[in-house]
Amino acid sequence: MTFKIGNSYNGFKLIEEKEIKEVKSIGRVFEHEKTGAKLINISNDDDNKVFAIGFRTPPEDSTGLPHILEHSVLCGSRKFDTKEPFVELLKSSLNTFLNAMTYPDKTVYPVASRNNKDFKNLMDVYLDAVLYPNIYKYPEIFMQEGWHYSLENKEDKLKYNGVVYNEMKGAYSSPDSLLFRKITETLYPDTPYSHSSGGDPEVIPELTYDQFISFHKKYYHPSNSYIYLYGDGDVNEQLRFINDEYLKDFDRIEIDSKIPLQKPFEEMREYNYTYSLAEEDSIENKSFLNLNFSIGSSLDTETNLAFTIIEYILLETPAAPLKKALLDNNIGKSVFGEFDDGLAQPYFSIVAKDANENDKEKFKKIVFETLGKLVKDGIDKKLIEASINKIEFLLREGDFRGQPTGIVYYSKVMDSFLYGGDPFINLQYEPLIESVKKALTSRYFEDLIEKYLISSNHSSIVLLKPEKGLNDRKEKELQDKLSRYKDSLSEKELDEVIEKCKNLKTRQMTPDTSEALKTIPTLHISDIDKKAEKLPLEIKNKDGVKVLFHETHTNKIAYLKLLFNNKVLPIELLPYSKLLSDVLGKINTKNYDYGSLSNEIGIHSGSISFNVMTYVKSGKPQEFSATFMVKSKALMNKLNKTCELISEILGNTLFDDKDKILQNIREIRAYYEMMLFNSGHVVAAKRVMSYFSPKASYDEVISGIGYYKFLCDLDKNFESKWDNIKNNLNNVRECLFNKSNLTVSFGGENEDYNTLEDAMPIIINSLGDKKVSEVNYDFEVNKENEGLLTQGNVQYVAKGGNFIDDGFNYSGSALVVETILSFDYLWNNVRVQGGAYGVVPRLSRSGNMFITSYRDPKLKETLDIYDNVPSYLKNADIDEDTMTKYIIGTIRNLDTPLTASMKTEYAIEEYYMGINFEDRQKERTEVIETTIEDIRNYAPLVESVMKQNHICVLGNEKKIKDNKDIFGKLITVIE
Repeated sequence: MTFKIGNSYNGFKLIEEKEIKEVKSIGRVFEHEKTGAKLINISNDDDNKVFAIGFRTPPEDSTGLPHILEHSVLCGSRKFDTKEPFVELLKSSLNTFLNAMTYPDKTVYPVASRNNKDFKNLMDVYLDAVLYPNIYKYPEIFMQEGWHYSLENKEDKLKYNGVVYNEMKGAYSSPDSLLFRKITETLYPDTPYSHSSGGDPEVIPELTYDQFISFHKKYYHPSNSYIYLYGDGDVNEQLRFINDEYLKDFDRIEIDSKIPLQKPFEEMREYNYTYSLAEEDSIENKSFLNLNFSIGSSLDTETNLAFTIIEYILLETPAAPLKKALLDNNIGKSVFGEFDDGLAQPYFSIVAKDANENDKEKFKKIVFETLGKLVKDGIDKKLIEASINKIEFLLREGDFRGQPTGIVYYSKVMDSFLYGGDPFINLQYEPLIESVKKALTSRYFEDLIEKYLISSNHSSIVLLKPEKGLNDRKEKELQDKLSRYKDSLSEKELDEVIEKCKNLKTRQMTPDTSEALKTIPTLHISDIDKKAEKLPLEIKNKDGVKVLFHETHTNKIAYLKLLFNNKVLPIELLPYSKLLSDVLGKINTKNYDYGSLSNEIGIHSGSISFNVMTYVKSGKPQEFSATFMVKSKALMNKLNKTCELISEILGNTLFDDKDKILQNIREIRAYYEMMLFNSGHVVAAKRVMSYFSPKASYDEVISGIGYYKFLCDLDKNFESKWDNIKNNLNNVRECLFNKSNLTVSFGGENEDYNTLEDAMPIIINSLGDKKVSEVNYDFEVNKENEGLLTQGNVQYVAKGGNFIDDGFNYSGSALVVETILSFDYLWNNVRVQGGAYGVVPRLSRSGNMFITSYRDPKLKETLDIYDNVPSYLKNADIDEDTMTKYIIGTIRNLDTPLTASMKTEYAIEEYYMGINFEDRQKERTEVIETTIEDIRNYAPLVESVMKQNHICVLGNEKKIKDNKDIFGKLITVIE
């Protein structure tokens, strides 16, 4: 359909239309004439359509009101009067994305689907949710998702509970998260950015229900909305639906949601904060030093792109001069930074982690001296070229690792449109890239550093230092406060608190009626594609080396991976293979120092990275593969040069730079410490599987807590272990990088295969010719049942086992069981009633099964819920319509849209797992044909796993010690 500027289409007036060549789309700006709602359309041939509605929601305090509201509006609405339509859609939709996100100044509700009928259903549910939520009818929604006083009996202790309350307790358990919260607070103290839109757990209980309702009334109105349509859908029909079903019933109103700007500071401001450390831990070198700078405006897109590159130059590459200067002067053990232009006033931040608190002035001095030297002498032009190329490659590749393209573009649109700017400016990157390339022949970046960093007073310096026992003291203060409050209540008031909790529990435990559930639009089995997607894999041979060829359209990008069998290493060298993957490309080689090497990689490739990957054989839990993976991507015409660089790294890396290797060890250690807080559910699940799975035991050595402890030992005893480290890295290299030990993976079009054949000899000729053979590992798999102690305020509770070892088999129906548990039994009991942020069950082809919770206030109660899963499955009462929903929701997970690089990685995984297309088709058919009897038949399988009683909990030290009888041993994790 042809649109004309100035014309109206179903209540929407077309304001602007333009071609966006960079993303092969037509961009349109509409305004809804009756309400003033703003609507952006990006039209193209992408069948993965996206709808989103967002609102500008500046927080007025740190109660987390925007975040709690984001959760709550998805708990039932006018047309879809179930407790959680969001969960019903996760069960029954073919969506490729379904979520909601709270930002510092906006709240957005994006969905995506490739199915037209499903897409319309998603639009309908989300529009009804945000405009007509049930929060006005049921105060219990606010209690459940936000916070409430928890008290079942008058004799019990009074507690706080609530999903967001517990989520943010977990988030702010991490000192890294706490620090990043302080950046905007210190830079923009007179604006909404000084508040935590997610919520500070100490402030969340100050939020009242009336404030909660008033916020929705004020901001969740079409006049304050930003609507988005992306993909190949019928735009006119979509506009008709949005207008006729929703917007026509509203009138335009004035809403003051503008984000006020912070007046520039007259001088840098200084702040000191503390975070909790265990009493027995040393506080030496456990501080964070942080410098922050306000950088112009979100609407200055060229400067923002320039600072994205400047941040990469200064802090991201192995040659990064600011990072090097700080580490060389022993300021922190890990240095990183961030440039965030998703705010009205962007910021640039520099962080030194594991630093000495007394080095604050030295930290500041080195930063400004280094920046001053760069401005005076100029930045290395090769470093500039490499950094620009890196960012440009990412923009052109457009691979967002499984996140729908349209969702990413919505974020880019909102980064300017929310503040009154051109919505498409961040997508039209060609002129911006060309403009910043003047830095190759001028002082462009140097002048920006001078203006926004060196000469700017709008900055802050933050010290975040450890305080022993802070969590315990705060917890005691909280308990005393709650105790005093409880004592102040009359008998009648206590009865009211108990009654409210009872009403909440009644609502949570009362199933939705069948009539209510039928209001949720759903699909039918006939809407599902019965055929599995065939992943591209053809096995070839080049000069005696096996090649896994993945024929797929890559837009002339070569995806090359070298896969060396890592199981040729003796067990004592396994952690060194992971260390090797962590240092390669970041230290000197025979022909390049690490800075020059980094520049060459940036100039000639998209990236070259290294990792150790493991794959368990389908149906054979005792068998697994392990590969040392060299992963690269480059334009086809630069593949030869990329291969030369890979060969240089593999064959000529020098392990003699003692200081640089120690710096790398400390940085990796710092990364793992962050992961313990941010991905504790993954850490606990991997650890519990190591009690019974040889593959998981291997994983613990190369990527789990075992590897973290290995890094801590190397760091603490580096001087005495240095010769051993150097020799072992050499030994690993000599053993791994041999032609006989290599398999190659290549993703590209058929016509590009010749490019690989021309380039492969560059790799092969640089490898050794030693014949190596696999080692048989004898991992001791023991039921350790560990409690992993941290200063976090929540738990990550994992339990698992292997069902094939107990005589059971895997089928596709296991995936339906996962869906049912995820969005019914476990969701209702662990998240809704228990207050955890999430819970994940997994049943895999290897027979490994685990359940793990995320940011969970409970411990033993959660394990009891896991143990009752068999009873739930045995007595499952699921009608045909509901089973259809679960099947569709399961297929959704199997049909995630795959980018070209993802297709190559999934094909590699299936190759090593021993899975072919017929296996995947069989699994898909079993999913589609799953019956209620199949689900009930999983009860004994799950019961066998639960009876194996493998448990691992990562979390609050006191909580775990209070339940110490559950565990075989207690371990303090962070050293």
